[in-house]
Amino acid sequence: MGDNRSEPPQPRPGRALAHTPGVSGSGSPHRSDSRSPQTPRGGRRSGPVGRPGTTPPVPGRPTSSPPPRSRLWLLGFLGFSALLLALITWQVVADGPLLRLDERVDAALLHPDRPSELLSDLGNVQIAIPVLVIVLGLVALRGRSSGTDHWWLPPLAGAVPMALVPALVVPLKVWTDRQGTPAVPPATGYFPSGHTATAAVAYGAATLLLLPHLRTPAARRALCCGCAALVLAVSYGLVRRGYHWPLDVVASWCLATILLTALLRFLELPMHRHSAPHGHSPAEIKHKRT
Repeated sequence: MGDNRSEPPQPRPGRALAHTPGVSGSGSPHRSDSRSPQTPRGGRRSGPVGRPGTTPPVPGRPTSSPPPRSRLWLLGFLGFSALLLALITWQVVADGPLLRLDERVDAALLHPDRPSELLSDLGNVQIAIPVLVIVLGLVALRGRSSGTDHWWLPPLAGAVPMALVPALVVPLKVWTDRQGTPAVPPATGYFPSGHTATAAVAYGAATLLLLPHLRTPAARRALCCGCAALVLAVSYGLVRRGYHWPLDVVASWCLATILLTALLRFLELPMHRHSAPHGHSPAEIKHKRT
């Protein structure tokens, strides 16, 4: 007890000092071999300013990403179509100078014949609506058989633009009260073209609903090109036969573009992309994935 020895204190048996080196003399604290620590500080990736730690995004720091280009493109196209529709409608109501150009273009294209009449008939309700109804049924059956969540939403959304066509076209016809071309009997209410709007919305909505079910890009391009060709054929037949002025057709293009853009944006929502096989709930699938 009274000895003043300069020897360092010796560790007692059965106790471990916090800084006792390993048996191999590596000097690593808290270890009994020469292995390196599991997460050495030098091996951790630094933060945005060089500090060691987790890489961004760090919890608590809000991050924002710009909207994708496809969304910006859709919004720009939607705004352009609405602006053009408003401009044409204003010219028709005010009897503006754009109508003089419209009459000259109509005089150059007007030539009633049987082929143009057949092309314009493709925009009839008796033809366009059944095509859309068939596609709605096929998409609904495909979604239900595959177990897609909310399988009934895409077909329902595809029917909404078609239901809005008469609700928008008829008031515009009454308000503008535009006279018909020289090839038709004297009457009013030709702006915008109901046949063009019906064809564009019916065939366009059917195309948007079928695109996710096509596997190859070539098939999707062929479907889009076929839809565009069909709508252009109906539009050409209406102007060629003299059923509508060119501006009547262009205004219906703008109206259909607005409705189809809204439908496309709705179909792109993530709620339609999740599917669950029969007999398994979404919670069970999530548990299996984890």
